[in-house]
Amino acid sequence: PGPGRCAHFVLRKNRFCKMIPAPGRRFCGEHGHEEEQNDRKRIPCPLDPKHTVYEDQLQKHLKKCNSREKPKPVYFVQDINAGLKDAAEIPEKQVPLSSLSIEELQNLITRLKKATNGLELHLKEQILSHQALQEALNDPKNGESAFKHLKQQASILGNMEKLHLLGPGKCFVEFGAGRGKLSHWVDIALENVESVQFLLVERGTTRFKVDGKHKRRDSIFERLQVDIQHLCLNKVPILEKEKLPVVGIGKHLCGAATDLALRCLVESYTTCCDGKDEDPAPKRCRAAQTEVAPHKSAGSESTTEDHKPVAGIVIALCCHHKCDWTHYVGREFFKSVGLGPVEFHYFQRMSSWATCGMQETTSKASTSEDSGDQTNDTEEHEHTLSRTASGSDTLQGILSVEERKEIGCLCKRLIDHGRIEYLQQQGYKAALQYYTEPAVSLENVLLTAVPSPSVIPEPTI
Repeated sequence: PGPGRCAHFVLRKNRFCKMIPAPGRRFCGEHGHEEEQNDRKRIPCPLDPKHTVYEDQLQKHLKKCNSREKPKPVYFVQDINAGLKDAAEIPEKQVPLSSLSIEELQNLITRLKKATNGLELHLKEQILSHQALQEALNDPKNGESAFKHLKQQASILGNMEKLHLLGPGKCFVEFGAGRGKLSHWVDIALENVESVQFLLVERGTTRFKVDGKHKRRDSIFERLQVDIQHLCLNKVPILEKEKLPVVGIGKHLCGAATDLALRCLVESYTTCCDGKDEDPAPKRCRAAQTEVAPHKSAGSESTTEDHKPVAGIVIALCCHHKCDWTHYVGREFFKSVGLGPVEFHYFQRMSSWATCGMQETTSKASTSEDSGDQTNDTEEHEHTLSRTASGSDTLQGILSVEERKEIGCLCKRLIDHGRIEYLQQQGYKAALQYYTEPAVSLENVLLTAVPSPSVIPEPTI
């Protein structure tokens, strides 16, 4: 071992432990059991067996262990955005696609094409940019991977600007924030704008965050470490105090996370958890009692002046194969076209076929420069899709690669259309568009929504 280092040899890493032992000791605290410690015994921590603790210090350790259950924040409301959980609607056993017969598979494809007949399948291309990223886009120091992320972020900001969502007096909520790059560029775009807040929602801890780069005094950044499923925006102290209109944003928000974010914005934020209520029980929420809330009305208690409306939603969609029927916001749409949880399960899995034959493209992606942005990294998601697609190789004798890609795209559009109808029923003008080229990202569809003027109620006579 090196001087002043632990004498334990880590076989798995073929090197000595790099920890520094206490003065007069040969081993660090983790490996102290290897030397005489007056018969003191080390045991695995019951909260996290990946580390050990002296048995006689267990109770003291449990009070400060990083794996201990921490107090829930005030904005945590159990399953507030989860949607209905009717066990009768969930199939008991989900049969894999590879177990289907040719007739069953063909029947599924027939039902898919029937359900998508008449839907807008050819999305418009709206690849935009924003001047806030021009310097970074022209910087030769950025590698291929970083350049791809910058192009996507620039187009997202361009679409936000087109919808007039980049302006003062707003709170931008980035779902699945990861390092917080998207909020970072929105902040740069609003450099001379006052009264702007950012909430970065991420359920896990994240390394290499860019939060420290925000030195402006008139913009506020706050991280919310919570699963979107349990997030009640009305109870976030900043929103309770300022009550600014909210703009929900996200770059490659995986599968069910998109549905949870939509519920969080258009249901629980406007109909649940009034800031004056002390009891956070979900039973007080109308969103937990009805799958699709009715249009807002002039006399509704949930649309008082205490809550400003959601100003807009801009989310780059991703990973439809990770969607979940229990959280999916478009269940009513699926039922309206004669489909249910069984079909949703198969279409969800088949959606990964949209990337069949593209493994070579994704494997060439550079991981330099921006390699730290792995929480919502494009390449990370696309590799997952490729693995899922390749898992259905037994079907290659039935369908060609092109046919599988076409069917996968139909599945994605069908799932997305359910989200569009959900937003329309909630009083929003929603749309889907291609926001970047497939060569930049295979997941290149952007969901946008703004309040529809048509939902403003006429005065009753």
